[in-house]
Amino acid sequence: MNSDTAFWAATIIFLLAYAVIISEKVHKTVVALFGAGLMLILKILEQHEAFHVEELGIDWNVIFLLISMMVIINLMRPTGVFEYIAIKSAKWGKGDPFRILIIFAIVTALLSAFLDNVTTVLLIVPVTILIADALEVDPIPYLLSCALASNIGGTATLIGDPPNIMIASKAQLNFMDFIYHLAPIIVVIMVFYILAIRFIWGKKLVTKEELKKRIMAMNENEAIKDPAMLKKSLFVLGIVLTGFVFHGVLHFQPATVALFGAGLLLLLSKTNEPHHILAEVEWPTIFFFMGLFIIVGGVVKVGLIKWMSLQVLALTQGNLFATSMVVMWFSAFASAIVDNIPYVATMNPLIVDMAKQLWPNETGMQLLQHPDLMPLWWSLALGACLGGNGSAIGASANVIVVGLSEKAGKRISFGKFMLYGMPIMIMTVVISTIYVWLRYYVLKI
Repeated sequence: MNSDTAFWAATIIFLLAYAVIISEKVHKTVVALFGAGLMLILKILEQHEAFHVEELGIDWNVIFLLISMMVIINLMRPTGVFEYIAIKSAKWGKGDPFRILIIFAIVTALLSAFLDNVTTVLLIVPVTILIADALEVDPIPYLLSCALASNIGGTATLIGDPPNIMIASKAQLNFMDFIYHLAPIIVVIMVFYILAIRFIWGKKLVTKEELKKRIMAMNENEAIKDPAMLKKSLFVLGIVLTGFVFHGVLHFQPATVALFGAGLLLLLSKTNEPHHILAEVEWPTIFFFMGLFIIVGGVVKVGLIKWMSLQVLALTQGNLFATSMVVMWFSAFASAIVDNIPYVATMNPLIVDMAKQLWPNETGMQLLQHPDLMPLWWSLALGACLGGNGSAIGASANVIVVGLSEKAGKRISFGKFMLYGMPIMIMTVVISTIYVWLRYYVLKI
């Protein structure tokens, strides 16, 4: 296949895959794997490139980090620790529906920063519905608040949101880089978010005194089903989080730390049959990532991403502040339309290619972490993660919340999610814009 034919074949596969993913007519994992298969069978991308070439193929650091964290959470779930946290949070709120909403939002954001937002909503949503039913209030404000807070909180750390894992792996950033650059603005954004949900739902959530007493009568200690396993889980999770904090100093990739933690917890759990733990890993999500990496690798190889990067630079005339703003706002609205995972998979190589155009003499870490390039990585992370709040399909956590809500008989329509999510998204991206401008282009810190 000549270069022109390969270019157009890869571009068509790429665009069609995205169109079908957006339409939701076929499951996104099926689309990604079929698209990846086409890239390989047409020899647009060779198999060894897909599996072994870092710039073009599957990012195994992302894949094994996700699998390992899913295994750890699957082992922790039966202990009842997450139900304990939810009941304890409701009692902190003294049974008041709005206070509970605020506390659940903060707890969800914190858990999302250290577990990942998909895992967090899977654990928190069922208990949220239970608490709302006990108070006899509409659970939809709680569910929407949970989804939105998970995407905000997940933005703060390397492991909080899959796009951050992908950005960290591509730019070779460590756990503390994300804490230093993104956590401060996420704290500010959470303050504004709480003020916003107070304005939206503050006066709508009321309940009877006897129902508040029902919440206060709940015994959170009864939620703990396996205290011994809980202690082991918290011990291993502590090791893993410490490893994430120091992985740059220790020269370990995050996937290595997480894989060690997953293996250690499996060993400590003394399970002779790990099949059920491994079966509960979100394998469709894992294979979606794999297929997506191969599709994007194909369009990188044929030069589509290079062409796109030149167009962005031409639009902003090489002005890096303008480029940061374009990346952030385009990322936000694109992530509201397309799941932010495939979007970031496309944008990562585009930013690398832009860097190559701007600093042709730099290579490796000097190129990927060029001081003038760093604001673009943070703009991409903020835009993609916060942009996920714009619609029901903008982030995997949103899809899960909507699905669990419908299963519980409380349907959240696409329009209803957007009615609340889009204003929150715009508010958070405006705050992020001011932050990026002030920190990296005015104060330059």
